[in-house]
Amino acid sequence: MRNTVLRAFRILAIAEAFSWAALLVGMYFKWIAGTTEIGVQVAGPVHGALFVGYGIAALALWRLQRWPFVVALFAGLSAVFPFATLWFEGWAGKRGHLAAAAAGAPAAKEASRV
Repeated sequence: MRNTVLRAFRILAIAEAFSWAALLVGMYFKWIAGTTEIGVQVAGPVHGALFVGYGIAALALWRLQRWPFVVALFAGLSAVFPFATLWFEGWAGKRGHLAAAAAGAPAAKEASRV
């Protein structure tokens, strides 16, 4: 379960950043160029779904990985700013917050006590 959520989180972090880019391009054509709304009509719902999925995955990892509140807060805030999910994914990965082996060690210790 933990590995599945970790993998989904990493994929959603990247996909959410790309959907931000698509939405920004769509907004350019809608509001600045004034040519078409199709980019916003397509990228908007896609970005919204990925945003929600990323948020759910972040909340699940907060619980599964026992993240400190500050890490969970950064995960949530990173979804609000364009491309920040990529930064957060790299930052959290370097600090071990996205490591399955490190997170599994305390669970193994608890299971061996029973």
